[in-house]
Amino acid sequence: MPTQRDRKADVLLSEGTLNPGPEKVRDPKFREGEFFDPRDGVQVKYEMLRRVSVENASVTDAAEEYGVSRPTYYQTQASFAEAGIAGLVPKKRGPRGPHKLQGDVLAFLEQQLVAGEPIRARELSRLIRKEFGLDVHPRTIERAVRVKKTPR
Repeated sequence: MPTQRDRKADVLLSEGTLNPGPEKVRDPKFREGEFFDPRDGVQVKYEMLRRVSVENASVTDAAEEYGVSRPTYYQTQASFAEAGIAGLVPKKRGPRGPHKLQGDVLAFLEQQLVAGEPIRARELSRLIRKEFGLDVHPRTIERAVRVKKTPR
């Protein structure tokens, strides 16, 4: 049966905030108890910034103590200055939205849809490949159509 500690690691991983190098964190606070968790990337970054800002540690010493490079420290500092704690959460990588389904492709897709009928995403994917030479996953088509139907 998974422990609470295991479940926390699973949540951190799924949220993208699991520290990839918890063994590099040398601050004693992160080794002594339950509150400070070297696996929690957001908490580690925040404590690193606090150490420099409040305790007047040097950037070089803090970066070493928290297992990051100096450029990473400065990127973290800029992100925190811009967005607060939310700036310490890693950004999701990859394209934002259906980048293949724009312009002519999206117009073509919309012409193929019939109101009140199922989407037929696999068939639409084949038609887009034939018409434009693009491979578009059926799930991408379903998401694009759902976004289009949902008022914002």
